[in-house]
Amino acid sequence: MRKKLLAAAGLAAIALAPLAAAPEAPKGKPPIDWTIMHAQVILDALGFSPGIVDGREGQSLTAALKAFQLTRGLETSGELDRATLWALHEYRARRPVTRVTIDPAMLRGPFINPMPREPEDQARLPALGYTRPLEKLAEMFHTTPEVLVELNPGGGTIAPDTAFFFPNVVAESRDYQGELKPEWRQTLTDLNVDARQPAGDHVVVDKSEKVLKVFDASDKLVAQFSATMGSQHDPLPIGTWKINVIDTNPKFHYNPDLFWDAKKDDEKAMLPPGPNGPVGVVWLDLSKEHYGIHGTPEPQTIGRTQSHGCIRLTNWDAARLALMIKPGAEAVFQE
Repeated sequence: MRKKLLAAAGLAAIALAPLAAAPEAPKGKPPIDWTIMHAQVILDALGFSPGIVDGREGQSLTAALKAFQLTRGLETSGELDRATLWALHEYRARRPVTRVTIDPAMLRGPFINPMPREPEDQARLPALGYTRPLEKLAEMFHTTPEVLVELNPGGGTIAPDTAFFFPNVVAESRDYQGELKPEWRQTLTDLNVDARQPAGDHVVVDKSEKVLKVFDASDKLVAQFSATMGSQHDPLPIGTWKINVIDTNPKFHYNPDLFWDAKKDDEKAMLPPGPNGPVGVVWLDLSKEHYGIHGTPEPQTIGRTQSHGCIRLTNWDAARLALMIKPGAEAVFQE
């Protein structure tokens, strides 16, 4: 039935010979569904983040579909039903995958492998960078190393001037406005964050839906991101707070007194910035002391694990949020 719906909506034809059939999936996972990947890519571009772009169903995709459906006046089924496929058809020009020739800048480090686990050892590093080029490329295209391997079976060595298939989340504009630090501009480029983002007025963090919603001044939903928030040890602080400061490529002050699972012999440490740091590429400081909205070194865990009370997004979604919202904005945390 879905194949008939897809054909009707024009989302079924993927004219890329190497991807005519899904590659063999990792053990325990279904194969890539090209229709789902196409929908994920479109939703990602529209600001309704499906989390990891992997061509598979999941709670993040369901939440993204509900947000898209709500803004289009559709039934919020959270499914790729007929009406939703027709609505997505408008954006069919953005194909699900794209073939990219690797530029040397895409492979620029530093790379830290192995990454030390102890904060005191991490504090000695110049940066908490990616562990390897494949990990950097995965974040650049909003997916995981495993999915890139699936998309490029037998793809060979990652090197300049070689071509690979990636989820088509390529930013259409990198004309970032404002007086941004050069390092932050590079981070936005590395994460394929489009310079054209909607202007957000306030955010709502919804515990039951496991999402962060961005609303404009008219209280219209303009973006939504899957999020990890709170735990039984550090519950989400329900209430209304303010975003005080937006710190890009932040250092992280590790204070074991604030972590229930810290080791007894842990000491305070200042960790260097980097995408694999505890708060990722950006920290949006809240008026609730010790709490913030930030990125993560493990995007595949968003919405599936617990946090130390803060709100975690993928690095690319946290970076997008930093372009949408300004210090002083209201942040409502609700059940």
